[in-house]
Amino acid sequence: MSERVLRGLAPAKINLFLHITGRREDGYHTLQTAFRMLDHGDMLSFVLREDGEVRRVSELAGVEPEHDLVVRAARLLQARTGCRLGVEIGVEKRLPMGGGLGGGSSDAATTLLALNRLWGLGLPRQTLQEWALTLGADVPFFVFGRSAFAEGVGEALRPLRIPPAWYVVVEPPVSVPTVEIFAAKDLTRDTKPIIIAGSLAEGSPSLFDSGLWNATRNDMEAVASRRYPQVAAALEALKPFGTPRMSGSGACVFLPCPDEAKARQVVEALDHDWRVWAAAGLDEHPLLTWAED
Repeated sequence: MSERVLRGLAPAKINLFLHITGRREDGYHTLQTAFRMLDHGDMLSFVLREDGEVRRVSELAGVEPEHDLVVRAARLLQARTGCRLGVEIGVEKRLPMGGGLGGGSSDAATTLLALNRLWGLGLPRQTLQEWALTLGADVPFFVFGRSAFAEGVGEALRPLRIPPAWYVVVEPPVSVPTVEIFAAKDLTRDTKPIIIAGSLAEGSPSLFDSGLWNATRNDMEAVASRRYPQVAAALEALKPFGTPRMSGSGACVFLPCPDEAKARQVVEALDHDWRVWAAAGLDEHPLLTWAED
């Protein structure tokens, strides 16, 4: 093991659609969704320690180190593998908390992938995915590292072919608690499951080439919009340019664009006080090769 310092992107994700198909006896919701990563996210750094200590060296407002998913991910690997090495983790936050872009989950997955390499663990991707689920429902997707069709609570993943696209993302100035939206009495929980035949990864029409964008939705969007007017306002602001959608449980909303030029045009045209940015869709996680399939 020659590397002692690693840096890696923790990319944002968007849910191209999100259907709640039921609720299990344990209270967890079953869903179907299409995950796509974006070429924008938090930046993390990892410095090897020989003494076994795990330290987050960046200050994050409102997040104590012991509760941070990056620290929990590192200690999970230590506990499961018996590794006696440690790490200093730096986190440059670019993604909002409570935004529906998977920032904390992505940070955790990047930590698992980076420490798999930095500590020389050589763990296969499937093992990391299974352990990742104990950190949160979205973490396995980022370890999976590819655009994906997801079922179950989000952990049953299949590769998904999605046409190249850019996305305009609006960050309303509000944090939406996922637990609150899932607990809402007016949340739709009985959407009929989509039946996907054949391969989603290759040799078949893309899920979004076949017009399913207009036949799908985010079941959480209406609930979040009613409770948080800032989300509704962001969606309205994007509607003149196309068909926007909320990601995850909110608050961020996004608009698909065919290319960078169109995305930049929309960003410049918006009259807003929100944070707005554009990014390309990613087919693979930048750290995909840091775990073996």
